[in-house]
Amino acid sequence: MSATGTDQLSAAASDIRTAGSAEYDRLLEAARALVPALRERAAATEDLRRLPPETEADLHRAGMFRLLQPQRVGGYELDYVALIDFAAELARGDASVAWVVNNLASHHWMLAMFPQAAQDAIWSAEPDTLIASSFVFPVGEAVRAEGGYRLSGLWPFSSGVDPSTWNMLGGVVSPDDDLVAPEFRIFLLPHKDYEIIDTWFTSGLKGTGSKDVKVKDVFVPADMTLAVHDIAGGGAPGSAHNANALYSLPVFALFPFVLTGCALGNAQACLDDFIETMRHRVSKYNKARLADFQSIQIKISEAGARIDTARRIMRSICIEAMEDARAGRVPDLLAKTRYRRDGAFSVGLCTEAVDLLFSASGAGGLYSDGSLQRQFRDAHAISAHIAFNFDAAGSNNGKVELGFPSDNPTL
Repeated sequence: MSATGTDQLSAAASDIRTAGSAEYDRLLEAARALVPALRERAAATEDLRRLPPETEADLHRAGMFRLLQPQRVGGYELDYVALIDFAAELARGDASVAWVVNNLASHHWMLAMFPQAAQDAIWSAEPDTLIASSFVFPVGEAVRAEGGYRLSGLWPFSSGVDPSTWNMLGGVVSPDDDLVAPEFRIFLLPHKDYEIIDTWFTSGLKGTGSKDVKVKDVFVPADMTLAVHDIAGGGAPGSAHNANALYSLPVFALFPFVLTGCALGNAQACLDDFIETMRHRVSKYNKARLADFQSIQIKISEAGARIDTARRIMRSICIEAMEDARAGRVPDLLAKTRYRRDGAFSVGLCTEAVDLLFSASGAGGLYSDGSLQRQFRDAHAISAHIAFNFDAAGSNNGKVELGFPSDNPTL
């Protein structure tokens, strides 16, 4: 085949994966079609504290877990901005569902960066298997052993762990001697090698099943591990078999955007519900139409401006990152800290929008059979994630702007 023919095929494949393409839009419509059922099941999902089996089945049928998985194993290999767009749709139904989907979908993306042996071990057996994670690196202790590592630890917040058959766990490899720095590394373990501990009793994101995971002195082959510095951008061990620029992105610099879409969709749902309610609601005290109140009109505008600004921030960074990766550009440390800063900031905008609407709803927003109280709780649960702590992200960015070293070892 000529070079021109190869380029045309590459362009056609890229078109399938890109936002606005027919296939991308078809999948997005499939996500949108799930929203009514997810809203209807939201209370039951909270009671169950994990996704219901019927929701898991719906998500598998719609291909939601395989959005960023390589096409060579049956995935859709969509652009990174899909994590924003699809979570924003699913979270209009239930933020817990969007949270689990994006977590698990992002692990197929990350698995494509692992050594080929790791990809084959999982995808050759079951291409649509689910992989959970916990990237709280300091709680995992690893030591080098012949052919691999021995790993122990107790990890919190492993979202979607119950239906998953594998887990990506972050750990710190002890240095061989005092002259070598500790190494941050990710370890892939099958379900039989870890214990799930049910600790997920929370006020928000209740349906995510983000339970603890315990590992006690388990051997992990070297090919089932990945050094964090190998996924800092510009190619990874798995790039030889997965050439799409998607798999050359800096993973932890862009990590907030795995989940920011959940905040976006939750806030959008809150605004949509608020507008619909205010169109018809009258004051119980004087029978005045609330839609006529200027204060209500301003709150709608304030919340909408925050949500729209957050959407622009989230999407533009993901699109820019893909453009850079396609051009072979790796963002420098300053750019990476700005990604983290803007990820936290954009979620803060979404939380502020929900808070404005919750406050403007009065006592009517308190009823447990309404969606607003869940959206409020979920908004604050999302913002509690360390990736969305603006003090941490902003401080690190400010340090690097001033010429100091970063305090985030994953960048």
